Amino acid sequence: MIGSILLTLAFFFSIFSMISYFLGFRGKVSFINYGRLAYHGMSMLVILASTYLLFLILTHQYQYHYVYNYSGSNLSIGFLISTFWAGQEGSFMLWLLLTCIVGIVLQAYTSKRGELEYSVMAVFTLATSFLLAMVSPLLKNPFAYIWSEPAFIDIKNINQALINNPIVQSFLFNDPNTGQNFFQLSPESNAKLQAAGIAIQQLIVKGKGLNPLLQNFWMQIHPPILFSGFAMATVPFSFAISALMRNDYKDMVKQSFPWVLAGAGVLGLGIMLGGYWAYGVLGWGGYWAWDPVENSSLVPWLISVAVVHTFLVQRKSQRQGEEVGRYAKTNLIFSILIYVLVVYSTFLTRSGILGDSSVHSFVDPGMYAYVFLLVFILFFTFLSIGMIVYRWKSLDALIMKDEGLVSRELILFTSSILFATSALIVLVGTSAPLFKTSVEPFFYNRMHVPLGIIMGILNGFSLAIVWKNSTLGEVWQKSKLALLLSGGISILVIVLGGVHNVMMILLAFSALFTIVINTEIALKIVRGNKTMLGSYISHIGIALFILGVIGSSAYSIEQNVELVKGQPTSVLGYSMKFVGYTPIDNNTKYAFIVDITRDNNTVQAKPIMYISEYNNGLSREPDIVSGLFKDIYISPQGYDEGTAKTSSSNQLTLDVGEKKNLNDVLVEYKNFISPDMKAMSSGGDFRMGANIAITKNGTTVTKEVVIQSSQSNMTIPPVTFEKTNVQVTLIKVDPGSKQLVLDVNPDITVTQPKENRETLTVVASIKPFVNFVWIGVAIMVIGFAFSTLRRLKESIA
Repeated sequence: MIGSILLTLAFFFSIFSMISYFLGFRGKVSFINYGRLAYHGMSMLVILASTYLLFLILTHQYQYHYVYNYSGSNLSIGFLISTFWAGQEGSFMLWLLLTCIVGIVLQAYTSKRGELEYSVMAVFTLATSFLLAMVSPLLKNPFAYIWSEPAFIDIKNINQALINNPIVQSFLFNDPNTGQNFFQLSPESNAKLQAAGIAIQQLIVKGKGLNPLLQNFWMQIHPPILFSGFAMATVPFSFAISALMRNDYKDMVKQSFPWVLAGAGVLGLGIMLGGYWAYGVLGWGGYWAWDPVENSSLVPWLISVAVVHTFLVQRKSQRQGEEVGRYAKTNLIFSILIYVLVVYSTFLTRSGILGDSSVHSFVDPGMYAYVFLLVFILFFTFLSIGMIVYRWKSLDALIMKDEGLVSRELILFTSSILFATSALIVLVGTSAPLFKTSVEPFFYNRMHVPLGIIMGILNGFSLAIVWKNSTLGEVWQKSKLALLLSGGISILVIVLGGVHNVMMILLAFSALFTIVINTEIALKIVRGNKTMLGSYISHIGIALFILGVIGSSAYSIEQNVELVKGQPTSVLGYSMKFVGYTPIDNNTKYAFIVDITRDNNTVQAKPIMYISEYNNGLSREPDIVSGLFKDIYISPQGYDEGTAKTSSSNQLTLDVGEKKNLNDVLVEYKNFISPDMKAMSSGGDFRMGANIAITKNGTTVTKEVVIQSSQSNMTIPPVTFEKTNVQVTLIKVDPGSKQLVLDVNPDITVTQPKENRETLTVVASIKPFVNFVWIGVAIMVIGFAFSTLRRLKESIA
């Protein structure tokens, strides 16, 4: 009740602040102080509500629906804190809290810049009002009591001393499918418990806990940074709408520029921390699967980077005497799109639309929340379109258009359009589930490789071209050293690295060209104004990132292998030996020790497997042996305590539609069987696998080969294809890429003598240059920080 009251008051304070600021903008300056007081009052109420929610989590107040569903008594303090943003309600609260904090800084920033505060804060408080409405008691309220709607509480989470109480007994139910017992909590059962003097906090002594995939160090860092980027996206939107309200565009780019740079740096960091988390935890060996939820946060970042380039042109043309500067309309549209696309990504990920397309998506939020999210995105979209259309003619009259074909202005604009094109490609693919279809990862890869090549080459040449106009001769003189050096290194990559794919060679060349020419210029100015280094540092970081993507994605190799305890096995040029396992984390998990030897140097990998209490399913955690130029990635698949193998089998890796021969057996992967993502993410029942066709001796048999999971266990039954004597077992499936690993026994009538041996099954892979991905991102963020400081100083002048 306290939390709901705080949020309700904050909502009315936000509305009052918005009205007061708008009246101040319309000339009633006396209302400005009311607007400031109301905004700070709203922020304090949101901070108090957030602190109260954290208190409820830390003190295990399971009478609250959100606390019960996402936290648990056995979690460490760090993971307990991270449950604040583990669910829909909490993540909205985090977004709201960070937006309020950003707003406090923005209010202080704009109050020192004349009357800019009035219109900017009027728009900003409109955004906070929508977020406050989203967490109100009517929608996604994190302070809702658990009995406010019927809920089934697992009996293991009930105080065992109260199990035999007649009231408790009268509301116990058994699930015949799983054999589990539940207590039905509802307003009726709560009323009877209260009448008997039994409080809900006495009855429920354990929470559901945190999904095992979220019990990771990066869960404590990645979401706050990502949502900080979302919160900062509100600022360029506010500046753009404010400029349209005032019909004054002269100072927009100067005042908005540092916020765009800071927001892009923070959002980019948040996105790639999520990628690092996926790489280290999920076990499929990648960091980006083009999952719709991953993509939805990437799109606003791409637009942010696009607007940085056209901001540069507008700012430069203003210094050259133009009042508004070039590409003002483009900058207004892009600044607005950053926030609109953040809201759109929220709609996609929290409306339930992507429930069957993404393992990251939240479940259906309910009809009222769905409608409100739809209203949220439509309101800001049509507000933006209406304002731009209203001011279009006046913008046309103010903007000058004249630049040479070989000019930095034109190249920066072209780069901006390329980033926007990338965003459009990702947006179309991400939105495909709205139209009951999906886009495979290869679509994104094929579309982005040519874009990456062009971007890298344009970036290099843009630094060799002056503003206004250049001659081709001047461009050649300034860039020939970088071109020749990049070409030479590219030849070494082809010869020594065995890279023969033409598109990968061109992409590597463009990245190397970017690195060389930016390094050359950075070294020339390093002794001067170091804040000028920002763009060059960011370009180098992005180019290193691209080189890392080429190595770790296009040239990664992997092998499925069974490691028999004590027996060295040759794997990918290394000798790997399964030594044994050891219990960890109070005997709740098991680390399987693998010695990896090459050239008399031995390192150990310790992948982990355990049965999760959260869903009673087998959970796996890979281990990574990191080096500067490559990682050895060990993903555990299964463990056999010594049961004998009774057949000869082989493992095949297949993509959708692929066919492979194994002796006299043709194995065809016909289509993917998608799981129920809502059930999968919540620990419910699901099936996932493929329809496999086996052809042998002219006979073809098609069957489903699947993983079957229920709340009580997970099974992967072997499937026998009658009339062929072939048996197939699903070893591994990646729901993102839909790639399968199958264990195929071509003839179940052929047996081997039984032998007892402990066996660990793993997927081992080599990831060349994957650390360039992480190093590149870190360097890019440092570059954004330098640029932010530079533009912040300019905004004061």
